[in-house]
Amino acid sequence: MHRLRQYFVTGLLVWLPAAITAWVLLWLMGILNGIFLSVLSALEAVIPGMVTVGGQLRRVPGLGVILVTVIIFGTGVFVANMVGQWWLRRWDALMTRIPVVRSIYSSVKQVSDTLFSGSGQAFSKAVLVQFPHQGAWTVAFLTGRPGGEVAAHLAARGLGDELVSVYVPTTPNPTSGYFLLARRADVVELAMSVDEALKYVISMGVVAPPARAQSAPAAPAISNPVSHSGK
Repeated sequence: MHRLRQYFVTGLLVWLPAAITAWVLLWLMGILNGIFLSVLSALEAVIPGMVTVGGQLRRVPGLGVILVTVIIFGTGVFVANMVGQWWLRRWDALMTRIPVVRSIYSSVKQVSDTLFSGSGQAFSKAVLVQFPHQGAWTVAFLTGRPGGEVAAHLAARGLGDELVSVYVPTTPNPTSGYFLLARRADVVELAMSVDEALKYVISMGVVAPPARAQSAPAAPAISNPVSHSGK
């Protein structure tokens, strides 16, 4: 029985990564195809002649994924120049004038710009912090410095330059977690990359990144305050 169980676990370790990879890819393809079908249904409702064409397009396998991917890529190419930037500013101005929509759009845009902007500092470094209590350490990610009203209140208490913003992910799902304001002196910067730290968190400490030499465990330096949202 022990040998049979060992064979089963070995086979599971072979197939599990492939199965999860396939599931994630199918999930992403489903999202892209769903966007295509939603747009197609809207066009059919507005343009009566689109019903026949829409039925034919629905029967083409993978067409929705390809078209949505091309549109997203083309949008990126378009807004990378001055003309595209001008139209993007007009679009942002329009969305921020619509009641209800502007609050949702502005919040999502601010978070996405902070997380995915190449010039942003969100998730710029992997660090060690004591959480949830003194003496217990966990891997976290540096997300910037306190901003806005929070920064003003901290500055009034003499803590403006002492605190940094940190995101502590949960495991094995790092998309949820805790947002902390930690003292800069209590945050230990790690030499591992953000990707390696994510793997370490998701694997619950099983997949450890290789050790790297680090000159000094100094607290991370941040040049400019970043406005961001955290969980």
